[in-house]
Amino acid sequence: MSVSRRQLMVLAAAFTMTAALPFSASAKIVSVEEAMTDLVYGNADAKVEVIEYASLACPACQYFHDNLFPQIKAEYIDTGKIRFIYRDFPTNSAALAASMIARCAGPDRHGAMNDMFFSTQRQWAHSDNPLQAIGMVARMAGLGPNEIDQCIKNTELMKSIQDGAKKASTEMGVNATPTVFIAGKMLEHTMDMKKVKAALDAAIEAAQ
Repeated sequence: MSVSRRQLMVLAAAFTMTAALPFSASAKIVSVEEAMTDLVYGNADAKVEVIEYASLACPACQYFHDNLFPQIKAEYIDTGKIRFIYRDFPTNSAALAASMIARCAGPDRHGAMNDMFFSTQRQWAHSDNPLQAIGMVARMAGLGPNEIDQCIKNTELMKSIQDGAKKASTEMGVNATPTVFIAGKMLEHTMDMKKVKAALDAAIEAAQ
């Protein structure tokens, strides 16, 4: 998915519309380098690496996040069996804007921002003005209008996210969300927890 500079300015204008809304104490945004830090869950030394490519606007990704990921976390991440990496694969301009803002909040808050965007997905992704609704979510998370505006106008950050998605598409064959790789192999049945667990168990056993 590619968004032009002109489209990015439209995003910025949409966020400006939220300026009159009340918000919590403003939080600072981070540098592009910090923002692009991988969102990693679990033991950095785990022998099995799992990578999820997801879009914050994708209903299937929300289902995976709400229903499968908690089980994966409890049984495999928290027990040190796997290292789980979340990567953005935005499927539209609203998803790109949400992922930019989630990353602007910084590595320590990235996961919580994703949680918030997934939990409110129906409100902003299906809104008549999804970008304004995204701005409202960001305000509730502590980002002020200046920080939101600065983040959404950051073409370097936008390009970094898009380049990552393009690389995943061209080099790894990602063409839908969510797409999950377990130990380098694309999972065929991402939404079937029994098959996800079977693939995880097989990868863990092979890594012993």
